[in-house]
Amino acid sequence: MPIVTYGTRGRPILLFPTAAADYLENERFFLVKAVEPAIMAGRIRLFSIDSINEYAWMDRSLPVREQARRQASYSGYVEEEVVPYIRAAVGNKSERIATTGASFGAFHAANAFFRRPDLFDTVIGMSGFYDLGPSYLRGYSDENCFFNNPAWYLPGLSGAPLRTLQHHSRIVIATGQGAYEAPDASRNLSEILDRKGIPHWLDVWGHDVNHDWPWWRKMLPHFIDKLGY
Repeated sequence: MPIVTYGTRGRPILLFPTAAADYLENERFFLVKAVEPAIMAGRIRLFSIDSINEYAWMDRSLPVREQARRQASYSGYVEEEVVPYIRAAVGNKSERIATTGASFGAFHAANAFFRRPDLFDTVIGMSGFYDLGPSYLRGYSDENCFFNNPAWYLPGLSGAPLRTLQHHSRIVIATGQGAYEAPDASRNLSEILDRKGIPHWLDVWGHDVNHDWPWWRKMLPHFIDKLGY
């Protein structure tokens, strides 16, 4: 699977595409351009990868069991191949990486982050949803579904992963309230995190903020600056 990097130094950020798009989507829609000042200043280094959605959740011809199996394989790819690649690229074998994405990309960014806080230290979710149940699982559940659905596995999190999220991680959940946005999806995740004592920043933007690229091009540089990257 392809991967592209932007920049040569700075905090590594793993960028997921929306919906069924590919690793160059964020470049085509100028999201990379929006954070170019941070890239050029050596503050961040972006790594962008393909989505699995076209072959999993958005292929309705597949049974949910197979969709979930493919999602689990994708999570394994991120954890076992992408993370080592990024760590080698930045020259730090123990580097914890930031994740981000918009829409379905926010789901993947959050799932990667919450599954493995030992590998990832920051998530910036933009206009996302964090529960596959209502739209994709169709009443089905198995281990692959459970451990790739933050709304299901986060409530039971304990031990070292929970402590890492509580004390050594940064979480930004941002959403608009305009056309095609689903702010309650972000609020629901915030409530789960509150119940687990996990600090986070829920940032609900205005009713004029739609589910679209012009707003994500505003959000990502804003949060990169606020996080001090």
